Amino acid sequence: MEDVEKIARKYALINAIEHDGKAELNAVVSKIFAERPELRSKAKEVVNIVKKVTDTVNSIPLEEQKRVFTLEFPEEDTEKRKVEQKKELPDLPNVKDEVVTRFAPNPDGPIHLGNARSAILSFEYARIYHGKFILRFDDTDPKVKKPVKEAYQWIEEDLKWLGINWHGEPVIASRRLERYYEVTRQLIAAGQAYVDVSKDEFKRLRDGRQFPLTRSYSPESNLELWDKMLSGSYSEGEAVVRIKTDINNPDPSQIDWVMLRIVDTSKNPHPLVGSKYIIWPTYNFASPIDDHDFGVTHILRAKEHESNTKKQRWIFKYMGWEEPSVTQFGRLKLEGFMMSKSKIKSLIEKGTDRTDPRLPTIAGLRRRGILRDTIWEIIIDVGLKVSDATISFQNVAALNRKKADRIAKRLMFVKDQHPNEAPVLKYMGRPVTVKAQLNPYIEEYRVIEVNTGDLILVNKEDYEDGRKVRLMELCNGKFTKDSFICDSYSINEAKTKQLQIIQWVKKEESIEVEVILPQHDMKRIWGRGERYLGNLHTDEIIQLIRFGFSRVDQIDNEKDGHRVSLIYAHE
Repeated sequence: MEDVEKIARKYALINAIEHDGKAELNAVVSKIFAERPELRSKAKEVVNIVKKVTDTVNSIPLEEQKRVFTLEFPEEDTEKRKVEQKKELPDLPNVKDEVVTRFAPNPDGPIHLGNARSAILSFEYARIYHGKFILRFDDTDPKVKKPVKEAYQWIEEDLKWLGINWHGEPVIASRRLERYYEVTRQLIAAGQAYVDVSKDEFKRLRDGRQFPLTRSYSPESNLELWDKMLSGSYSEGEAVVRIKTDINNPDPSQIDWVMLRIVDTSKNPHPLVGSKYIIWPTYNFASPIDDHDFGVTHILRAKEHESNTKKQRWIFKYMGWEEPSVTQFGRLKLEGFMMSKSKIKSLIEKGTDRTDPRLPTIAGLRRRGILRDTIWEIIIDVGLKVSDATISFQNVAALNRKKADRIAKRLMFVKDQHPNEAPVLKYMGRPVTVKAQLNPYIEEYRVIEVNTGDLILVNKEDYEDGRKVRLMELCNGKFTKDSFICDSYSINEAKTKQLQIIQWVKKEESIEVEVILPQHDMKRIWGRGERYLGNLHTDEIIQLIRFGFSRVDQIDNEKDGHRVSLIYAHE
């Protein structure tokens, strides 16, 4: 089995590299059987080898995994997979030397599917071109879009779950204010920016093609005003710093836009730096400085930022910096879900958890059982379309089903098991040891021993006195008032007689199961599941036979048994 070990090492390294350094046993086994189907007859031996190899690979740091993979499997190197992925995305424009991309979320709440589009595309292009991907927190608005302290960690966790890693430490804009002040002084000294103390008069003056007197002040006079701002001589709303732009621009918002403003942080403290600063840069001022300082060459973002792109060009122009290449795309909506980040933030502030499976947040979709590979495929498939794209959850579910089908364990579940609500029948037949495969793509089984007289549970809608059916993996027979009488054990006979195959649960070994239905406002369905459900782990995706795919949300071990809580994903 030496060749199996080599194949296992190859797929374990690939899977680990794609998933933040941790290979998944079942995924590796599936790849091996897909490549070498003849090995299924030696499944137990193969699984044992794969487990040892996977454990070894997972003990190696991610960077070392990449190095080892390149050395041991040059013909299968990441290079090849990058080229294949690149075929699905158009080439980046204006590629010169190293490609550096970035994702710059505002940590005022969790990221959702629409936000993830920019992160995934930016990361993927950096990977395709052997470049760098930078994570930058745009957190310079302590008042209107106030950052949430926990959101920094939420975003990092969501990105890591998506398989996205960033170069170095995250860039946190709120910790770079001195740098923004430095550039401000340069622009004022060059006569390219000025301090506006006209308060609420600017709009009226601009609309009449007049401007604050300070616009015509000398750089020296404006630097004095800037120093007064820094010293706290002005309160919130009394002074701002504006950049000088084209006063004849037909778009008023583009004329002399605000670079920095005063925020009373004694009333609105920043979650990271508190009330240390009162002068805060706007997004359009801080972003180009950071993009320059960290060498960003390509920006991929929603077309709603088109106006911001035009504004930011003034900073690059005045500072003599090379402007990154900007690619813009349309909005991405998930049909039937609320995609407004501000509304999601409002719900969270009122007590809704970001992992609520009714939300389109990455954490919510993950908890619902949507696989990261599904999210990646959706984003890559939509790509860089300029037009807005709306995806139905039915399409998401269909894609997720195909992927989950290869890894989900098939288990039996009988719903609505409350007193006097469902048939409890005696099994009448010879003793049988059921050895049932957990997944047709994986040679892994669970064993259920059934003896004459054992009580079995079936769904209420499946039961009808005198009806003939096949109990899955067990036998053929008919229902009576208080029993199930077996008369055959042949699956071929069941097919010939076209008997419906139904699931069942041995009562003595059954486990209490709660299934939460997100699409029905978190309605709960109770039931009993087979004993193997007690072996599951949180986050596993399973398939309840004839019911649907679900994610294991919680397992409670109690003195009198187990209780498993599941989040229903889709059929």
